[in-house]
Amino acid sequence: MWIRIKHMMKEEDGIGVVEVILILVVLIGLVIIFKEQLTNLVETIFEKITSESAGI
Repeated sequence: MWIRIKHMMKEEDGIGVVEVILILVVLIGLVIIFKEQLTNLVETIFEKITSESAGI
């Protein structure tokens, strides 16, 4: 019984998956929180690109 518990404690197979899921959750949360600011930033960048490309 104790050998099984020790073996389960040393297993790290699912740790990578859990880390990736947690990182994705944090990134999605940040996007949701800062959605308006990110949208404004992207719109400003595209406006600048289009206005400067018209001069070429």
